[in-house]
Amino acid sequence: MSTVRRDQLAVSFAALVWIGGTLIGTGLVGGGGVAEQGEGLFSDRATLIAPAGPAFSIWSVIYAFLAGYVIWQWLPRSADAAWATRTRLPAAASLALNGVWLLVVFAGWVLVSVLVIAGIAVSLGVILDRTAGLPDGGWGPRIFVSITFGLYLGWICVATCANVAIWLVSLGVPTEGLGATIATVAVLLVVVGLAGFLLTRTTDHALRAAFAAALVWGVSWVAAGRLSGELRHEVVGYSAVAAAVVITATWAVLTSRTALGRP
Repeated sequence: MSTVRRDQLAVSFAALVWIGGTLIGTGLVGGGGVAEQGEGLFSDRATLIAPAGPAFSIWSVIYAFLAGYVIWQWLPRSADAAWATRTRLPAAASLALNGVWLLVVFAGWVLVSVLVIAGIAVSLGVILDRTAGLPDGGWGPRIFVSITFGLYLGWICVATCANVAIWLVSLGVPTEGLGATIATVAVLLVVVGLAGFLLTRTTDHALRAAFAAALVWGVSWVAAGRLSGELRHEVVGYSAVAAAVVITATWAVLTSRTALGRP
């Protein structure tokens, strides 16, 4: 069996794990969605960093693009293309771990869910690194690699922070008070710093745009959740607004500098 065929099968097997985990973890099979797991810890009102409910609709978009990637990497034109060969294994890891994360959440294993989502973040970071220097491969790689995994990585950055906060709350860390406020604002600063770092790791316009869009989407819904609804907190809400503005500005500046040929 060739390396290409082995990696194609790995992606397809990972997709089966992802689909199975999604069916169980989202309650389509077995009952009980993610928000109901862990005695409500995974709901949009559990922590100050949790995005408001509508934010999670981005998963439908990401899932559609991921399904497209699974199909695209099997196409004859994509078989030996660098955009496919360099991304198959980390993409397979991100797919399988996504399904595993949903199963772990379904089981109520909060700490394990943090480790799994961290694994997803690492695998997506590998994709960003492996594609950073590749020449433009046309619409196929742009859509099914750059946009797909840019969106995925941006959202996972927000989701990882939220998941860590859920774990801390499960240990008894309060969700209100000065300490919780300082910690949440600090996490938002980390998200902004991480966004700036990752945006400088690639000059791929499509990946950058998708990554920044997903990040801004997630942080904006953190702001919406804190400025309205049950868990109101103006300091965190306006801090999240500021974070979204800074991330957008960083993306715009880096994109314009790349367009002008500046390092």
